[in-house]
Amino acid sequence: MTEQAGDRGDDVSRDQEAGQPAGRLEQVIAAQVRHYRTTQGLSSAELAARTGISKAMISRVETATTSCSLTTLQRLVDGLNVPVTALFRGADTDRDATFTKSGQGSLTVRSGTQHGHEYRVLGTLKGRTDALEPTLVTLTDASDVFPLFQHPGTEFIYMLAGKMVYGHGSYEYAMEPGDSLLLDGEGPHGPLELLDLPIQFLAISAK
Repeated sequence: MTEQAGDRGDDVSRDQEAGQPAGRLEQVIAAQVRHYRTTQGLSSAELAARTGISKAMISRVETATTSCSLTTLQRLVDGLNVPVTALFRGADTDRDATFTKSGQGSLTVRSGTQHGHEYRVLGTLKGRTDALEPTLVTLTDASDVFPLFQHPGTEFIYMLAGKMVYGHGSYEYAMEPGDSLLLDGEGPHGPLELLDLPIQFLAISAK
């Protein structure tokens, strides 16, 4: 019992000595500890009892007025029953994202574009080899020319409007709004017959 009390005192002392003006990481840990404590319906005193950390230290952690030692972090995640990574969620926030307003997106020229086939790319992430490529495809002309595509990876198609027969390899699929198709991009694929114009579908490819 004496040894545990001494361990706790040493840990608190180290945290106090390491106290720094609140940085980004301290603020993230503070927000996450407070979030998990309150969502579990725990008071600061109850969390202190669970972790062996003083209530005063819990308060300093949650107000980002101290930098936690590794021991304190371990006790916190044990007491909250969450993985240690949960306390750092939101620390690494500089990630690429693409936002596209309705009706916008970059138009691309592909085989069939001149025949009333519109391909509008809804977003891309630069420098990512595993990024999804969502494309809104609109077909407005019942031309006899239907492009077939082949590419590495997979593709997911979700019908939004109209009706068509879509081919993949030797198979044909009658598609209408709400239907979806997941396919291997290496197989030749594309619209074979346009049944009800205009046709619009979302095509999401992954390499």
